[in-house]
Amino acid sequence: MAARPTWQGHLKLSLVTCPVAMYTATSSRSHVSFHLINPETNNRIRMVPTDPDTGPVERSDLVKGYEVSKDEYVLFDDEDFDKVRLESTRTLSIDEFVDVEDIDRLYWDDPFYIVPEKGVGTDAFAVIREAMRSAGKVALGCLVLRGRERQIALEVRGKGMVAYSLRAHEEVRDAADFFDDIPDVEADPDMVDIAERLIAQKEAGFDPTQFRDRYDEALREMVKAKQKGGKGVVEAPDPQDTNVIDLMAALRNSLKGSASGGGRKAPAKKAAPKKAAARKPAAKKAPAKKAPARKKAA
Repeated sequence: MAARPTWQGHLKLSLVTCPVAMYTATSSRSHVSFHLINPETNNRIRMVPTDPDTGPVERSDLVKGYEVSKDEYVLFDDEDFDKVRLESTRTLSIDEFVDVEDIDRLYWDDPFYIVPEKGVGTDAFAVIREAMRSAGKVALGCLVLRGRERQIALEVRGKGMVAYSLRAHEEVRDAADFFDDIPDVEADPDMVDIAERLIAQKEAGFDPTQFRDRYDEALREMVKAKQKGGKGVVEAPDPQDTNVIDLMAALRNSLKGSASGGGRKAPAKKAAPKKAAARKPAAKKAPAKKAPARKKAA
């Protein structure tokens, strides 16, 4: 397996334990990413740790600090963090089992794959997995992940398990803070009936392969256009608010359009970009000479 594990430890159910590894189930490597560039020199900007009194410092020499008052910190180095040893640092202990419907979807967070480490632990892993599969429940436990103790939900998937980190209760905002101000409006039954038929015409099975990041695609097209000397402008019409007076007409027209269109609309073709006048590439300025390195204080 090429990927590096996010966490390694033991999965524990009562007195049964087995060594496991946890891997991030998602990836963002394919997303378009940018660097900060100085347009005067076309050089990439490097972020250098700097002390306001002594100047640049080596990142490896730095420690973390918790601010207890203005400009006063309690310092922590790697050894200090190693001294905080909870059982959940190296053990994912299953504390209880619940129905998946009992967990509000607002609490679900990042997914991870759980696999057994090679060796004698595979038998214990199989026993825990099949018992969970038979029970049809989601297991709950805790582990220390990325500097925090997180509650974890475990479910069986195929020959392995999927673990989801769960958001803490104080991280989830109360919906009433946002929904209570929504005015009470009684929807017209005829309009609701048309909207329900519109929904029925658009019913489909969930197919994640049909979804794509069109904004990311537009950025890639702009990158290609800029490489050829164009501006790479991507335009789209601004959405218009529904005119309340014509809401019934809009619903009826939507129903007709959906019926004749046969489901999802095909993506609109992009307008051909306007040809930009060819321009000479700007001469790259010679990089400025580096300042002499500052001597380290004795």
